[in-house]
Amino acid sequence: MPQFHPIERPQSTIWGSPDTATQLLPGVWEVHTASHGGMILSEERQAAMPEALRLEGISYEEDVDWALVVLAFDAEFRRLPARGFDLLVDNARASVKAWHPDRFTAFTGEAVEAKDSHVLRRREAVSAQIGNYVVVSASGDWAEWVPEGKVGVVARRVVRVDAMGHAIYEGDPIHGLVDKANYDSSRPVNGFDEIGAIPITAAAPATKEVVL
Repeated sequence: MPQFHPIERPQSTIWGSPDTATQLLPGVWEVHTASHGGMILSEERQAAMPEALRLEGISYEEDVDWALVVLAFDAEFRRLPARGFDLLVDNARASVKAWHPDRFTAFTGEAVEAKDSHVLRRREAVSAQIGNYVVVSASGDWAEWVPEGKVGVVARRVVRVDAMGHAIYEGDPIHGLVDKANYDSSRPVNGFDEIGAIPITAAAPATKEVVL
């Protein structure tokens, strides 16, 4: 196993100046700033990251990408004397499987089922809508252009899907109205026709989708 060297505490990060910093393994710092945090790797550690798990930079943010580091060096994390690192490794495996399923499979050789990955479920749902219009934003009847009891939607046509399950659109948007009961913002995707949206002519703003 390669021998890694400790490095000095990071004085700055892509998220700002660290409020706290802990070197979990030689060359692996966990940092927290006022706005965000994650893991910062030494150049040695970054070079040792398996290709399937390595990001372009040395910063692995705390929401999802930290798990790539823990999975890469799981044996070292499990040997740490502090309690809880076995659970950390298990959580990292589950997180990479859920949010980076392609990387997980490339690294472990294990297939990931859709039930274990939000990304795969979203990818499947959006792929099924290729060629169709899907809702990209929605407004409740608080908006001037939306009648009471309706949801006003803006939709675009899906032409392909990226690795994270995000739709790639083409062409101009269309607008429509749908019964409030038929629109569910928790779905991975709302197909314009599937929810029974009626096309309208409207200058609807393409605002961020809201929970109604």
